[in-house]
Amino acid sequence: MKLSRTLAVAGRVLTQLRRDHRTLAMLLLLPCLLISLLWWMFDAVDPGIFSRLGPAFLAIFPFFVMFLVTSVTTLRERTSGTLERLLAMPMGKLDLVLGYALAFGAVAVVQSLLAVGLSVGLLGLEVVGPLWLLSLVAVVDAVLGTVLGLFVSAFARTEFQAVQFIPAVVVPQLLLCGLLVPRDLLPTVLKVISDVLPLSYAVDAMLHLTRSATTTEVWLDLAVVGGFVVGGLALGAATLRRRTA
Repeated sequence: MKLSRTLAVAGRVLTQLRRDHRTLAMLLLLPCLLISLLWWMFDAVDPGIFSRLGPAFLAIFPFFVMFLVTSVTTLRERTSGTLERLLAMPMGKLDLVLGYALAFGAVAVVQSLLAVGLSVGLLGLEVVGPLWLLSLVAVVDAVLGTVLGLFVSAFARTEFQAVQFIPAVVVPQLLLCGLLVPRDLLPTVLKVISDVLPLSYAVDAMLHLTRSATTTEVWLDLAVVGGFVVGGLALGAATLRRRTA
């Protein structure tokens, strides 16, 4: 692995994203639009609902959008032969995966800062813990979606198959992350499954920051999510294929 190669891949991906205005708008603005829609819905019924559920959605929406776009984009690179050409150069798989992760991670930083700024600054989401730590959790969560998207793209042959991973990988995490039912109240088997899903810890970290000024549990949750990110990068590099059979 060489830093220059990783940065070269990241630069190429960022250049492509800059030219693809529709994808870039989806990455940066869609989470903000979805959060605004939820606030509008909840505000008409009970303004307090957004304060209770907003942190969970602040973790879920960036994760979902980054997973979708990254998995489809990476698969498109492979089916078009771009990965084949890149890997034919003196470049390792880890260089390539880290380059993609770095590029989408940079987008995730902007995306998360926009979503947090909108939620706290305009929509009135109350945060007890440090605002910078809330932003950091949102960024790491979005990077998690990026890494998982890179990983699952290796198992898809078409963009349609990549989208099919959403109900298999994303939806179970949405159902068991504590959004619908507190994780402590889940049946034992579902609680065990929830405990090994990374999104559960991202949502927990967000909820801690809006309920308590103590950050110890937030850092523990963030460390777990970071561990999944590192593991996902390793698996992504191990399963990366040059072309789709």
